[in-house]
Amino acid sequence: MAAESQLAPPSRLTSLLKVAARKSRRSGRSAPARRGSECSEIPGGRGEEEVAAVRRRRAARSHGRAPLPGTLRAVAAAGAEPDPRGARCGRAEGHSPPPRELAAPGAAPSPPPLGLPPRAERERMTELQSALLLRRQLAELNKNPVEGFSAGLIDDNDLYRWEVLIIGPPDTLYEGGVFKAHLTFPKDYPLRPPKMKFITEIWHPNVDKNGDVCISILHEPGEDKYGYEKPEERWLPIHTVETIMISVISMLADPNGDSPANVDAAKEWREDRNGEFKRKVARCVRKSQETAFE
Repeated sequence: MAAESQLAPPSRLTSLLKVAARKSRRSGRSAPARRGSECSEIPGGRGEEEVAAVRRRRAARSHGRAPLPGTLRAVAAAGAEPDPRGARCGRAEGHSPPPRELAAPGAAPSPPPLGLPPRAERERMTELQSALLLRRQLAELNKNPVEGFSAGLIDDNDLYRWEVLIIGPPDTLYEGGVFKAHLTFPKDYPLRPPKMKFITEIWHPNVDKNGDVCISILHEPGEDKYGYEKPEERWLPIHTVETIMISVISMLADPNGDSPANVDAAKEWREDRNGEFKRKVARCVRKSQETAFE
């Protein structure tokens, strides 16, 4: 024993025993499976077994015979194949490319591409704009009245129906008359013109027997299908209640017999202006004075 102690000190002997033990443990286990793009190609290695298991599970899912485990289901939902060890193996055979980028949990979805608003929304916005315009015009007429007519709402809750009183222009057959009429505006005004209808009886070539006014400024915008009116003579969005009423007053002073709405009145105006036509107009003027404030 003394001889052995001289040959190998205790500390040296202990180190040799540890080295021998490590070598013994290494020789008793298989080589570790390598990580990386070649893991599926190691014969008999851990990578090949796990890849085979993944392939079997994939085949079972395609036939609906096996449910997805929780972790594999999450990966499959992302559109990629699972990696059995939690690490991807690059482009090695039997492995899929990296999964797509996923949105962070709880993140808001990307907004859809912007487009035109629905038709109902566009109509609602147009109606709001027309109501605002009519309110401004009414306020302006109340603040600065225009000679020859007055205007107001039929119903305070309806901006689209107006009542106007037209004073017969001086030096005409209609002088002294007080003619009541209604203006009905479309919801897309001023893109389209209002309709005007005399409530008071009036005899005029350009007012039909029902009271509807027929002049160029109140005709739908665009080309005249009969070719009689120019586009600039028809309705334009720049027109206001004031310009409409000025045109109507001008119509009373100077009828257009070439394009009549009341054919009988137009014929009398051309052939017997100071006879039958004048008598009928005078009767309408007297009646308007009697019923103006009813």
